[in-house]
Amino acid sequence: MTAEVGIPSRTGRAGRGPWSDIPRELAEHVLPHLDLVAEEIIKEIRFQVREYSRGEGPYASTLRTVVERALTHFVDRVAQGGPHPDPDFFEAIGRGEAGEGRSLDPLQAAMRVGGLVAWRRLSENAWELEPRVITALGEAVFVHQDDIARQAAEGYRLAQADAAGEMQRRRRRLLDMLLSGGAGHDAIADLAAAAHWPMPRTVAAVALDIRHQDTRPPAFPPDVLVDLGRTQPSLLIPDPDGPGRNQLVDRALSDCSGVIGPTVPVTEAAHSMRLARAMLQLGQRGVIDAEGVVRCVDHMSTLILFQDEQLLKSLAELRLAPLAHLRSSQQDRLAETLLAWLQSGRNANEVAMRLHVHPQTVRYRLRQLEELFGDQLLDPDLRFDLEIVLRARRLQQSVAPVPTAPDQAVAGEVISLRRV
Repeated sequence: MTAEVGIPSRTGRAGRGPWSDIPRELAEHVLPHLDLVAEEIIKEIRFQVREYSRGEGPYASTLRTVVERALTHFVDRVAQGGPHPDPDFFEAIGRGEAGEGRSLDPLQAAMRVGGLVAWRRLSENAWELEPRVITALGEAVFVHQDDIARQAAEGYRLAQADAAGEMQRRRRRLLDMLLSGGAGHDAIADLAAAAHWPMPRTVAAVALDIRHQDTRPPAFPPDVLVDLGRTQPSLLIPDPDGPGRNQLVDRALSDCSGVIGPTVPVTEAAHSMRLARAMLQLGQRGVIDAEGVVRCVDHMSTLILFQDEQLLKSLAELRLAPLAHLRSSQQDRLAETLLAWLQSGRNANEVAMRLHVHPQTVRYRLRQLEELFGDQLLDPDLRFDLEIVLRARRLQQSVAPVPTAPDQAVAGEVISLRRV
């Protein structure tokens, strides 16, 4: 919305403005007629500006106050040689309009009408004045109108900025409450109402990877709670599984890297964020492919595996103990074969296709595994444990793969096969 009403402010005459050409005693002649002029201006504004057409209500009381004060200030400027009108009053008017949620357009339209009426009344007796004074007086009317309109617009802008800042602070407090956990539904609903955030049934937290963020802050839909100033930048997406929400979220996060947590009830937002951050750490370590935006729901089994890595390590040491005395390269080959065998329904030919090796090589390795593990391979519970630790082992090796000597390893197996 433009702040300018009427004509722009002009300094003219070496920066003195029009006021220096207006006799100061003119203020004494105008002052007794201000009440009549005010009534005429108010009547004309009510006729021309729809919002002021009724004689009561918030617009009407504001109108009278502004008209009377604007006229008084104009006369004061004539009497004093042109100091600016008191900005506090007119800024307060603009702030008040913003605070009431009203547009400033009706007030600015009223100021334009008021300026025209004021000049019409002044010019009725202008024939008594010198042409130079008439010109200065007309310019002064519209400069004064422009000044007070600009001050009202500035107050309006400042109030909107304050309101936006306060609303953003409320939303950050709401995000803190949700991600801290423990708050009840009613407490969340109260703060959500204060923050003008429609209370959703479900949410999904997003943990952003600050290492891959552009210098420009991304733009998000207005219903997404955002705090990019945190040590761990965070978002909260309301109703993420609603119609079209996936596409909306993907567009909003198109320039980001991070993890979207699972969809949960709004009171469990902290749980969604915990899982998102845990998955983000796995992506940063290279356990999963974390290019772009990752959804937790696509990697839940991996997340479960790595929730307690010390426990996982203990289980691996227990179940893979038969491999412990072998060389590292032997452990890798047999572990890879055993996992493929468990995943393929214990079918040697399918294992060979998975590993791209000869079926006879697979059978040789399986005989080694039978010798090492014995009856453990017949127990379904132990096979389940083995698949868990072998999957985790494979994921861990993808983080920092250990260099091997493939030619020597294959040669060793070929020699062993010839002996069979």
